[in-house]
Amino acid sequence: MKSPRRTTLCCMIIVIYFSQATPNLNLESIVHPLILREHELAGKEPLRQKRAVASSRVAAEEYTVDVEISFENASFLEPSKTYLNSLSFPIQGNSTDQATTTILSIEVTTVCRPTGNEIWCSCEIGYRWPQERCLHNLTCQEHDGFPAGHRCSCLKGLPPKGPFCQLQGDVTLRMSVRLNVGFQQDLKNSSSALYRSYKTDLETAFWKGYSILPGFKLVTVTGFRPGSVVVTYEVKTTTPSPELMRKANDQVMRNLNQTYKMDYNSFQVVTSNETKFTIVPEIIFEGDTVTLMCETEVLSSNVSWHHVERHSDIQNKSRFSVYTFVLNNMTSISRLTIYNITQGDAGEYICKLTLDIFEYESRKKMDVTPIRILATEEMKVTCDNNPVSLNCCSEINVNWSMVEWKQQGKINIPGNSETDTDSGCSRYTLKADGRQCPSRLGGTRVTYVCEFISEHGARGSKSIEVTFTSVANLTITPDPISVSEGQNFSIKCISDVSNYDEVYWNTSAGIKIYPKFYTTKRYADGAESVLTVKTVTREWNGTYHCIFRYKNSYSVATKDVTVYPLPLEPNIMVDPLEATIPCKGSHHFKCCIQENEDYKVTFQMDSLSFLAEKEVNGKQVCYKYNFMASSVSRCPKKFNIFCHFTNAANNSVQSPSMKLNLVPGENIMCQDPIIGVGEPGKVIQKLCQFSSVPSSPGSPTGGIITYKCVGSQWKVKKNDCISAPINSLLQLAKALIKSPYQDAKLPTYLKDLSVSTGKVKHEVSSFPGSLGAIINILDLLSTVPTQVNSEMMTHVLSTVNTILSKPILSTWKVVQQQQTNQSSQLLDSVERFSRALRPEDSTVLSINQTNVQMRSVVIKPGHPKAYKQSFVFSDSDLWGNVAIENCQLGNLQRDSSIVTVAFPTLKTILAQDVPGKNFANSLVMTTTVSHNITLPFSISMTFKNINPSGAVPRCVFWNFDLANHTGGWDSSGCYVNKVDEDSVSCVCDHLTSFSILMSPDSPYPGSLLEILLDIISYIGLCFSILSLAACLVVEAVVWKSVTKNRTSYMRHICIVNIAASLLVADSWFIVAAAIHNHYHPLNETACVAATFFIHFFYLSVFFWMLTLGLMLFYRLVFILHDTSKSIQKTIAFSLGYGCPLVISVITVGATQPQEVYTRKNACWLNWEDTKALLAFVIPALIIVVVNMTITIVVISKILRPSIGDKPSKQEKSSLFQISKSIGVLTPLLGLTWGFGLATVFQGSNAVFHIIFTLLNAFQGLFILLFGCLWDQKVQEALLKKFSLSRWSSQHSKSTSLSSSTPVFSMSSPISRRFNNLFGKTGTYNVSTPETTSSSLENTSSAYSLLN
Repeated sequence: MKSPRRTTLCCMIIVIYFSQATPNLNLESIVHPLILREHELAGKEPLRQKRAVASSRVAAEEYTVDVEISFENASFLEPSKTYLNSLSFPIQGNSTDQATTTILSIEVTTVCRPTGNEIWCSCEIGYRWPQERCLHNLTCQEHDGFPAGHRCSCLKGLPPKGPFCQLQGDVTLRMSVRLNVGFQQDLKNSSSALYRSYKTDLETAFWKGYSILPGFKLVTVTGFRPGSVVVTYEVKTTTPSPELMRKANDQVMRNLNQTYKMDYNSFQVVTSNETKFTIVPEIIFEGDTVTLMCETEVLSSNVSWHHVERHSDIQNKSRFSVYTFVLNNMTSISRLTIYNITQGDAGEYICKLTLDIFEYESRKKMDVTPIRILATEEMKVTCDNNPVSLNCCSEINVNWSMVEWKQQGKINIPGNSETDTDSGCSRYTLKADGRQCPSRLGGTRVTYVCEFISEHGARGSKSIEVTFTSVANLTITPDPISVSEGQNFSIKCISDVSNYDEVYWNTSAGIKIYPKFYTTKRYADGAESVLTVKTVTREWNGTYHCIFRYKNSYSVATKDVTVYPLPLEPNIMVDPLEATIPCKGSHHFKCCIQENEDYKVTFQMDSLSFLAEKEVNGKQVCYKYNFMASSVSRCPKKFNIFCHFTNAANNSVQSPSMKLNLVPGENIMCQDPIIGVGEPGKVIQKLCQFSSVPSSPGSPTGGIITYKCVGSQWKVKKNDCISAPINSLLQLAKALIKSPYQDAKLPTYLKDLSVSTGKVKHEVSSFPGSLGAIINILDLLSTVPTQVNSEMMTHVLSTVNTILSKPILSTWKVVQQQQTNQSSQLLDSVERFSRALRPEDSTVLSINQTNVQMRSVVIKPGHPKAYKQSFVFSDSDLWGNVAIENCQLGNLQRDSSIVTVAFPTLKTILAQDVPGKNFANSLVMTTTVSHNITLPFSISMTFKNINPSGAVPRCVFWNFDLANHTGGWDSSGCYVNKVDEDSVSCVCDHLTSFSILMSPDSPYPGSLLEILLDIISYIGLCFSILSLAACLVVEAVVWKSVTKNRTSYMRHICIVNIAASLLVADSWFIVAAAIHNHYHPLNETACVAATFFIHFFYLSVFFWMLTLGLMLFYRLVFILHDTSKSIQKTIAFSLGYGCPLVISVITVGATQPQEVYTRKNACWLNWEDTKALLAFVIPALIIVVVNMTITIVVISKILRPSIGDKPSKQEKSSLFQISKSIGVLTPLLGLTWGFGLATVFQGSNAVFHIIFTLLNAFQGLFILLFGCLWDQKVQEALLKKFSLSRWSSQHSKSTSLSSSTPVFSMSSPISRRFNNLFGKTGTYNVSTPETTSSSLENTSSAYSLLN
């Protein structure tokens, strides 16, 4: 410790040392003579290297040296400081040959003065004691001139081991002051003269004022903002004291022109590098308790917290706690605690300490992360006493306080937990045995919850659903199974546990049985699987295992099946199929099989039985019997012969029958040693292998050949023989579909079929039977696979390519003549293979053959690209495109495959729509999807237009259900979108085989006829709707005048309802036309609704006409019978609306569930499929006939009234009006729908379409003219209503023909004839009856398409 009377001066000297050798600085030689000793830091090198400068082999190094100078006499202190401050730098030190030392500066940092019995050491301006010195040394009272709030400016005694006062770091003070002048917009523009003027004046004043601050560097004006004028500026200096800052602000006020009106009280200072801001913990989880702490050496308790994102100050409340205090009278600490933190609390926080005009601000952003636990959410555990581990891992690895495991469930199966802190994972190991989860509780779920708890209170958990299943106990059919070939058997395997992952059957060799042979059902307390074989073959002989698998646990039950050889009935070849034998002749009968087993074979004829003789010829074994006609009692006679095969198990099978005809010998004309004998005209069939067709025993020819006795020779009538190689493949195919391993054998078989078909291409063209056999093979095999790979599909299309080649097309014609569904059968087979296709990857699979091409794509999840494929057949000069939009593909199931197959020659062999009329004239393209489509689907296709100047194309698809399930072209759901010179574009709402059908007698879309029909329809409809509205208005105006008697009242009731019904029907007709013109699957419901209302209201028109006729008949025939008005109205409305409603509802109820209520190309009653249109046509035509009959009866009655039957004059006038109305309107209605019915049938002439459109479109106008305005009473009522009384009086006296029969009359001669007949001088205007509405054929597209 220094003497209390000694004064100490501490200096910092910056020295540059140049040397070519290792530095060895001797400070004693360069210290000023006033230095008494050098203070070195204990154990540390006193030199601190600052920088090195390279200079041509001379290294310049800069050092900072702390030097302590002690004075015995305190009076030396101030002169020494003055002397040091007056030195000029740099100062050259001692130089040698190897080194030169230069002193750059000397700064006084610390001064220690005696004060009483103590030495107080204080820092010079710009310097301060380090924080660690303040914590370990006693402090003395504060001296003026030190930074704001710093209580550690003076120490009692110089620290024995240093360090001394250190230079304060520069701070940037962000300051602002207000000028009480008006704000001008130029102050926002830094390039304006006003801005520059303000900036220059203010910065000048600021420089003069703040230059007194210690460590002052610069001041800069950064901008201006409104609020009077707020000047923002920055001062770079060391931290000043409040007193010194106030002095500087005073200097600024004195140096600034008073015109700026600076407000002294508006000075504000913000500094941000004085505060230490910490957040604990570093990684914050939801639910943690988080502490935010601000520490600063500025002593103040005025601390505030602010959340930036919420724009709010934080106060003490439920989850927030703010605590501020001063530690050791040296450090201000403010602590913000947030309990149970949420993600909403995340964001930037500001800690702000205020002292005088100073604001010490610190910011920090805080992120809050939810605890994410990774684990398998569901597990299946078998109660087999094997250890099972449940694993939970945190997504972010921290030092978790603990991990807890809990469980909930019906059963309690505990385990042991183990946590790995390094990986952040916890493992829970458990064992379950049969006692803990017996079979009655098999499949019980227990929820295990792993909960991670952080050191600061956050909790995150994850649930794992564990299903415990006991090991299944299997029970299998106990009885031994022993069957013969051709019989059936089933094995039932029962499990006492209902939970399983997989059930399957396999053989003792481990080969899985094809799934179609067994079914599996799950029950509440168990499950069962049944293996069923309907036709047993020798391949089923062996041991079978029923296997229930749950995870890695297998339960197995075993059953042996013994199969005894026995030929199947289809494999027994008999000869002859039919034989004719003279009454005294004989004939050899034989039954052959392709195996040599020990069977007992007998021939049976009626009740007689004969042992057969065995004959072996290679692989073929035949059993013969020589029949003698003399063994039969009578002749002629017909009977059947069978052969019975009995095996070792005493099971038997009967062969196909052989027909035997015994005839007198004189009738036999044709004789052949192989074919046999027969009478003229006799037709017999014979297996080809037993005929004259070449064959070999090892590979016999298949099929049947038909002979006819012509004259004295047998002629071939029909040849359905199958070549030996194809017949061999057909037999293998029949055996394969009965094999338990059919899916494993299928790929090899398809390859053999492709190769063999290519080799025998010539024989296929010669034998129609061979072609039919290949089609049958493909049909059989297409039912086998659940999945087809690209190699298998290549072999299938190779076979199809061969049988669709042009040389074989002539053979197809023969096949089609014999069996019409062969082409449809082939198409169906290809589609089944396509639906089962699963390409190996998502790329486009392309297969190109001369007569068939295929494209396939797998739809992956995400945003699939549109499906667009093109097909070009240069040999056939045909092309086509298919497209499905990506929005449609998004509705498909994941990993669905779309397959399109195109055929250029199939069009020639598929059945024509109508012979001689419509024919497929393009590519046939079939598009399939591997999974069922549930949402509306749309596909677009483009075909080459082969006949651009001829018939109109129709877009069609091949419907396998038509023509008694033999197939036919159907246009349902398809329509022509666009027709160009070289292409036809089609759109369909389903997937199958598409083509375009050419209709030679239909007009083109857009043709003159179609445009004419459109114009007539829409102009007529406009007139009709306006006329019907006018009719209703007229009836409302004249109602009281024309309904004075009961007959007139009922007549006008009928007219009003006829007009109203037709008005509504026409409105729905327009709606239906709009729907049809923009037809889309989404409009199907609207189309059904429109059809229903059109049907209902058009029927109402007819039934109100019927009501009108029946009312006329009642008033004239039953004169003396009087019925009340209310009863008549009830009957009329029941008949007018009730009957149409019943018919309409029954029609839609009977047809809509099968989706055959409407037409596929128009919103009107279906005709092609269900003839639903008859529900309208038949009632309408019946009513027409009834009304015509009533009209004839009424007219006859009026002309020859019987005594007592004559009605009153007024009544007779009304009745005559009714009879004229019906007489005019009913034929009009009949003619209308007569022409309409004609348009329904295909091939109808365009004249019928034009007449039908004209008559129906103007029905409303006819109603207005003939049903309303032609009525004389209506005319009189209108004249009375709208004319002057003078004109009204004159009109009432006038009965002139010209005034009462205007242009509404049919013709004046007819009118006069009616007047003469009924003895009247005036004319009765005939009210035109309601015209019926048109069907949807009235729309433009209906006329241009075949219906």
